Amino acid sequence: MKLLVKRTYKGPKYTIGKLYVDGQYFCDTIEDVDRGLKQGMPLNDILRIKVKSKTCIPYGTYVVTINVVSGKYSNYTKYPFAKEVGARMPRILNVPGFEGILIHPGTTEEDTDGCLIVGQNKIKGKVINSQVTWRNLYKLLEKASKRRELITITYE
Repeated sequence: MKLLVKRTYKGPKYTIGKLYVDGQYFCDTIEDVDRGLKQGMPLNDILRIKVKSKTCIPYGTYVVTINVVSGKYSNYTKYPFAKEVGARMPRILNVPGFEGILIHPGTTEEDTDGCLIVGQNKIKGKVINSQVTWRNLYKLLEKASKRRELITITYE
């Protein structure tokens, strides 16, 4: 399965994009600020430019897994949607200079900490219907994972 995020708006506080699944538009996204990082940059450059919890991940292609349990999302009282999947949040692996990058629900860049938030960008600076959108995406990822299909995400 191939996920593609096309970043369409790069503002001073957030980045809006469109998520495609195997070439078909699926939803909108919101991330932190795009600081022009690229996957192949030297790690020292990434770390010098990156602002912790305020920078979207570098452009490039990464593997996604749903087999890692998130400690943060294991708090089912605070995140009841995560209980449905045993806190196995989609995790983007081997992002240079970043750790624990997930795909999860939220509303604004304040909810991201570098992660990718999915939903519908119907309100400036926000996505809505995020939990429903995330659940629908998770079902697709889960089916691909059960088929032992490699899941990748490309940012462009």
